[in-house]
Amino acid sequence: MTRREFLLGGAVLAAAGSIGYLNLAKFGHLPDEISMKKIKMSPHFRNGKFRNIHQTAKMTGEKGFLGRMWDFYFGTHPDTKPKQNIPTIKTNIKKLPQDENLLVWFGHSSSYFQLNGKTFLVDPVFSKNASPIPHNVVPFRGTTIYSADDMPEIDYLIITHDHYDHLDYETIIALKPKIKHVITGLGVGSHFRYWGYDNDIISEMDWNESLDVADGQVHCLPARHFSGRLFECRTLWASFLVDCGGYKLYIGGDSGYDDHYRLIGEKFGSVDLALLEAGQYDKNWRYIHEHPEEFIKSATDLRAVRVLPVHNSKFSICNHPWYEPLDKITELAKGTNLHIVTPKIGEIVFLKDNAQQFSDWWRKIK
Repeated sequence: MTRREFLLGGAVLAAAGSIGYLNLAKFGHLPDEISMKKIKMSPHFRNGKFRNIHQTAKMTGEKGFLGRMWDFYFGTHPDTKPKQNIPTIKTNIKKLPQDENLLVWFGHSSSYFQLNGKTFLVDPVFSKNASPIPHNVVPFRGTTIYSADDMPEIDYLIITHDHYDHLDYETIIALKPKIKHVITGLGVGSHFRYWGYDNDIISEMDWNESLDVADGQVHCLPARHFSGRLFECRTLWASFLVDCGGYKLYIGGDSGYDDHYRLIGEKFGSVDLALLEAGQYDKNWRYIHEHPEEFIKSATDLRAVRVLPVHNSKFSICNHPWYEPLDKITELAKGTNLHIVTPKIGEIVFLKDNAQQFSDWWRKIK
C-alpha cells in the first residue's frame, strides 16, 4: 500500500466515523478501576496523563503539522521498504533446549528469550498489520514466518507500551492459552483484562518498581516516549531490566535519548545485553525516538557489553531508508567497546557467548 492509499484509507475511515468501529475490541480499554487505583498514586501521572521525567515535545521541527504530514505522505523518500525479501531463519522455538540461555529476534521490537530455565516474550507482533487501520503498517516481505502457534508456553510476557506495533490484539488473543504471567506498565493491564486475561496473572508496574521472578527480578524503568491507543498517555510506557542468575538483559522499548540510561547504568552496573530502539526516527520527533548517534550514547551510558538494535527491518513507520539504522550503527560502533549484535530474523543469539559473530545481512539486499 502506498502512502497516498493509506491517506485515502484514513480519510474513508474518518468519514465512516463509526463509533461502532472505534468500539472494536482491538482498540482495547481505557484504564479500568483496577488500574486506576495504582495510577492515581503514581508520581508520573498528573492532570489525567502520564508524563516523561523531563519536558518532552512529541513533535519538533520547523514545518507546521500539516507541512510535516504532507511531506510524510507525499514527499520523495526512497528505500523505506526493501525491494527483496528480508532473509530469515525458521528456528523451531518449541524444541530449543530449556536450559540454554538464548534469544531469537522476530523483527521490529518482538523477541523471545530463555534465561535460567524461564521463557520470556517481548512485544510480540505476529499479525499482518501493526495499526488499527486495515492494510496500513504491513510487514516487509519475508518477515511473517513466525506466528503465535510457533511459541512454547511463555513464563513472562513483557509489554513495553500499548502502541499497535508493540501490543497487537490478534497476537495477544492467539497467545492467551500460552501466557503464564504478563508484565507491563500501569494501565496496560486494562487491555488484557478487557481481552479476557485473568487479573491474577497481570503485573502492572510503575517506573522503579521490581517484581520477583525465578532466581532474579524484573525491574520496570523509565523511557522517554508516550503511549495510547485511542487517548494519549493514559497508560505508562516503560523499559525493563531482567536480572536472572546474574545475567542482565535490558529491554529499552521505544525511547528518545535522556539521562535515564546513565542513571540505570549507574544503579545496576554493566548490562550483558541491551535491546535498544534503532529505527523509525525523524528530526520531527527526535525527543521520542533516538537517532543512531544517540543509540551509541545510550548503550554506552547503560554500560552495555552487547547491544541488539531493534525497532527495524519489519515495518516502515518513518521516512529513512529501511537499512539506514543498521548501516549507521555498525559504523558508529567501530572504535568503541560495544559489540553490536545483528542477527537475521529467527537467528539464535547465545546470551553468554560474547564472541558470537553475525553477518551484515541487510547490505546484501539493498
